[in-house]
Amino acid sequence: MTKILITGANGQLGTELRNLLDERGVAYDAFDAKYMDITDQQAVDAKFDALKPAVVYHCAAYTAVDKAEDEGKQVNWRVNEDGTRNVAAAAKRVGAKLVYISTDYVFDGTNSDEYQVDDPTNPKNEYGKAKLAGERAVKEKTDDYYIIRTSWVFGKYGKNFVYTMLRLAKDHDKLTVVDDQFGRPTWTRTLAEFMTYLVDHEEPFGTYQLSNENSCSWYEFAKEILKDQDVEVAPVPSEAYSQKAYRPRHSIMSLSKAEETGFEIISWQEALAKFLTVIGE
Repeated sequence: MTKILITGANGQLGTELRNLLDERGVAYDAFDAKYMDITDQQAVDAKFDALKPAVVYHCAAYTAVDKAEDEGKQVNWRVNEDGTRNVAAAAKRVGAKLVYISTDYVFDGTNSDEYQVDDPTNPKNEYGKAKLAGERAVKEKTDDYYIIRTSWVFGKYGKNFVYTMLRLAKDHDKLTVVDDQFGRPTWTRTLAEFMTYLVDHEEPFGTYQLSNENSCSWYEFAKEILKDQDVEVAPVPSEAYSQKAYRPRHSIMSLSKAEETGFEIISWQEALAKFLTVIGE
């Protein structure tokens, strides 16, 4: 049986992935920062040497985008670049395949068309810069890797936009949401399934982009989330909200390379509907 190691085990994606593997009866070793601090190279090496995994799903990440601009800047870089380098180097040493999750924030969002996998990157915030540095660390340390860029992630096991909208709708008659930032929402279930699909089907190593099909603005996303709720959702420009970190205005990534693998990508509308059923909304 293939030995699997998961980092970021208790995060939004790591928990989804563990549940998916549990459903399939697939064994794995999973660690959060308490049991394997990825920024500690010796700790990472010791765990990899002891377990000798064949596949590593690297879900650990620092994702507080605004905090990464100041108070969380140091930990953002330590986790997303240094930690990823440690994991990639250890994976290479034990001969493991590595799956690393990256972000649409590696792009600046000024492209009016879909971003292709090989389009030039130009991150404009600290989080995006550190995640791109993580991509480069992976490529530097190993050849047996899958980098998966994703965006607008939502799922059962963490803080995300869907939960925020549902919570706010309980206490407000009207919500305002930006309508000039466009992207593709991604259900953690779809992402976890694609991660395992690449490995199980031995797809070519390299960089992929995976979100749910179709695109929208945050306003359109919110409208769909709250379509059965008694709340008004009104569009506003990005300038209406003050945020520390730059947000790409148009970060719709092409899914063509992922689709070419034969993996079936459902629409974000279908994914959202399934997710809302899962959480009982």
